Amino acid sequence: MIEEFGRALARIRALRQNRRWEEARNAVDAECEKLAATGAQGLAALSETELLARLTEGQSTEMVRQRLFLVITLLGEAGEIAEAAGRAEEGREARLKALHLLLEVLAQVDARELPEFVPRVEGILASLCEKPLPSRTQVLLMRHYEGTGQFAKAEDALFAILEASPGDAAAISFGLAFYDRILRQSDAMLMAGNLPRAEAEQGLRELKSLKHP
Repeated sequence: MIEEFGRALARIRALRQNRRWEEARNAVDAECEKLAATGAQGLAALSETELLARLTEGQSTEMVRQRLFLVITLLGEAGEIAEAAGRAEEGREARLKALHLLLEVLAQVDARELPEFVPRVEGILASLCEKPLPSRTQVLLMRHYEGTGQFAKAEDALFAILEASPGDAAAISFGLAFYDRILRQSDAMLMAGNLPRAEAEQGLRELKSLKHP
């Protein structure tokens, strides 16, 4: 399956490189339909739960993971093609869905297990930088960064959530729980995550001031 997909992906990328947007889009849709019975736009419109249900039916755990890798890659390609063809919002929807699925996968597997063709988190983020990310995306990013010891990036995601929902009690409680967890880490771990203890404690004070202005 991976070998066959590799050939299809090479063709899609060649079409994209030659600016044959409609052919590239059709090729992406054909691969998506093989995996989940709908094109890239249809996949982007599904919730992650609905999409996973389509991919898991009658499949082993390992096969589901492989199929997820393919879908994430196809959604990334769909995003590139749509944006290049002047459909910016469609492209953004596809990339956001790819990012959400990728973050769900990375909650279960190490990034080193990803096949080379699968887009990486930072690469997708770079393509989404023109507009603020939805709070749900920031929550998934925060979980990912905390889980991989990237504490400064997790804190950045937290403050993006707080900025999007000023004064929201649930968001503040979410942040307080984050600081409670990371401040139990060793100084060495915090330093490795680019968030020294003094900076983490300062962030906690700032968050408490939001709760008790």
